[in-house]
Amino acid sequence: MPLVRRVPKFGFKNPFRKVYSIVNLESLAKLDVNEITPEVLASVRLVKKKRQPVKVLGVGELNKPLIVRAHKFSKAAEEKITAAGGRAEVIAGV
Repeated sequence: MPLVRRVPKFGFKNPFRKVYSIVNLESLAKLDVNEITPEVLASVRLVKKKRQPVKVLGVGELNKPLIVRAHKFSKAAEEKITAAGGRAEVIAGV
């Protein structure tokens, strides 16, 4: 008689993972603000959870210089922001 597992085994859930609120550059380009922070994103409802860290992704184009402060940036987003004449500033403490 073969051994049978009595309890089904499922995947692993990492309790220490970091979950980010994701914002694309195309959403930032539509805003009429020169300096973008997580508080500004929460006020215009691009971020649902205020306490969750923000990551900016490089989807879309940016035509105006912006100062963007976020917890993390993708390489494409950082390159597009600096190419448009803006700054990508990383917020510490995540």
